[in-house]
Amino acid sequence: MDLTQEENMSTINKKLKSLNVTPETPVSLTYSEGADCFMHTEDQVETALSETDVVSRFADLVTTPGLTVQTRWGNNVIEEIREQGHLEEYPRDFTFSEFVNDVIRENYYDLDLIEHSTEAYDYKRGFCTLTADVVVSAQNLMNSSADLAGWTVSFKTDDGVLSFDA
Repeated sequence: MDLTQEENMSTINKKLKSLNVTPETPVSLTYSEGADCFMHTEDQVETALSETDVVSRFADLVTTPGLTVQTRWGNNVIEEIREQGHLEEYPRDFTFSEFVNDVIRENYYDLDLIEHSTEAYDYKRGFCTLTADVVVSAQNLMNSSADLAGWTVSFKTDDGVLSFDA
């Protein structure tokens, strides 16, 4: 059963509240997907960028109104893109998510916002995985309307790290 975006956020909010997560608790959000690739062409990352939706899902998340998304190093994602001068050309036409998506794809290596890893099956074939891993506060997440379908939600508890799929 597929949940609507609103039902999905309601379910996440209920889980966080039932677990007594404090508003300031950092919550990690992770989205990962990969694609088969050829090793000998040395374009594994480009193949994964074109054949997965990791960048578009990441762009949708970081451009969610009211949601403050940070890298795992604590930097605001949008501010980091802005500081590197990549938002100067935004035409202010209500397509911010698509614009950020294009900026990340075009500047993937310079921005270093999404990780990649490649498993080589042999000298010719492999699999490249892209992983977006960001941090938000529990309060900010519970007050947002972010589409988290497919994301993994994780946070520290006294007994370890608790993770669940959104």
